Amino acid sequence: MSNTPSTTAPTIRTLGELKRSGYISRSIKEELRQNLIQRLKKGEPVFSGILGYDDTVIPDVERAILSKHNMILLGLRGQAKTRMARLMVELLDEWMPVVEGSELNDDPLQPLSRFARDIVQEHGDQTPVAWVHRSERYAEKLATPDVSVADLIGDVDPIKAATLKLPYSDERVIHYGIIPRSHRSIFVINELPDLQARIQVSLFNILQEGDIQIRGFKLRLPLDIQFVFTANPEDYTNRGSIVTPLKDRIDSQILTHYPKTIATAQAITAQEAELPAEQKTSIQAHPLTHTMIEQIAFEARGSEYIDAKSGVSARLTISAFENLHSAAERRALKTGEKSTRVRISDFWGVIPSITGKVELVYEGEQEGPFKVAQILVGKAIRTQFVQFFPDPETFKRTANDSPYLKITEWVRKGNTIDILNDLNNSAYEQVLKGIPGLSELVKKHHPNASAEDQLFLMEFALHGMAEYSLLSKYSLERGGTQFKDLFTSMFSMKPGRDEEEF
Repeated sequence: MSNTPSTTAPTIRTLGELKRSGYISRSIKEELRQNLIQRLKKGEPVFSGILGYDDTVIPDVERAILSKHNMILLGLRGQAKTRMARLMVELLDEWMPVVEGSELNDDPLQPLSRFARDIVQEHGDQTPVAWVHRSERYAEKLATPDVSVADLIGDVDPIKAATLKLPYSDERVIHYGIIPRSHRSIFVINELPDLQARIQVSLFNILQEGDIQIRGFKLRLPLDIQFVFTANPEDYTNRGSIVTPLKDRIDSQILTHYPKTIATAQAITAQEAELPAEQKTSIQAHPLTHTMIEQIAFEARGSEYIDAKSGVSARLTISAFENLHSAAERRALKTGEKSTRVRISDFWGVIPSITGKVELVYEGEQEGPFKVAQILVGKAIRTQFVQFFPDPETFKRTANDSPYLKITEWVRKGNTIDILNDLNNSAYEQVLKGIPGLSELVKKHHPNASAEDQLFLMEFALHGMAEYSLLSKYSLERGGTQFKDLFTSMFSMKPGRDEEEF
């Protein structure tokens, strides 16, 4: 269901027509509740596009709505907290009547502001009625240290007082903040702990008693708002905290989480990544490349170099997925080829997507973000390698039976393998097929793979062997990777060498 108006607004234009239509006012929480009940009875999806939460977060949110609760979504960054809040708009009625010209979305049957009450008293059943689409019944505020009470609640407007020639004691001189203007709407405060404690205190009465105070005014404004807050658990200690009385007034605390399986993570990335049309037609990829992208994130969330409390956002895999395809596209453009396939060497392109999206602990800072990103890529290769080829660990004691023996014996004779990042397709194939035993290894374990997939798996096998210390792997200054015998390279390594181990 789209937030774009699908039909024209109702034709009712006066309060009298609204009464005769049988319209009944109801609170926004009751509106959300009843519309959710209808969705659940019909078996219709409630939060379309939210993946991996079907058995955890979504049921919790639905229970909170059925209980007519204000709620807080608590979780690390990149866990779709704000998106969940925005999708709640689709549970609202498509159109809502308001007193025309009112600042606070006044219900014509239950006017709240002084302006609306005066209009209704003056015009009666001829009070003009306007209609607001549900897409306009959502307000969002990012909590930052500079947010003031005036921003959220309101303040006295001296210009309005002078223009209307009203004393400051008249409530009509008040300029309302974003919360009163969100009357009969969903209001979201993101990163709640970043809000200063004194500002959080200003929310107490709104949440519980429904009145507000502005510069000495104490107005009884029973605001009708569905509050949704979001917060990162790390914020409680690092940047601020939620004051206890405010936490007590938030009815439901709902914990979000990262995808629990690679398959779910893949579905999220595929849904969110935006590939240009040219890439969709000219760049092909083995399914393993997508799996490895997600594996990198899983490795990062368990890495000793990365601050687990900060989290690893799903935005990492989305950016990495896009960069991976762009790396392949760039290579094809440089070689003049109309189409190509993603290679393991293209994973150099995902490094910038990792380095800016992880918070390193002390050990990680010592290694440096670039090295940590390389380590994560390597771990992802190692984890996935045994899903496609025999585990090298099982052949340590019986090396003569190793399916990798022919390859390792060849490099032990002094042969090296250079795979440059910008090789054209034919040169890439020539390099891989020139390695004795590599093609046979892939054909034995993946006999039904296409010729293109076999080339990809051949390169993958080399990287996997390096991760299991059957080969050594180095980055080349000219852009690429060199594989050679592990023991030979160890004894020939010189201080200050130009090549760095990958």
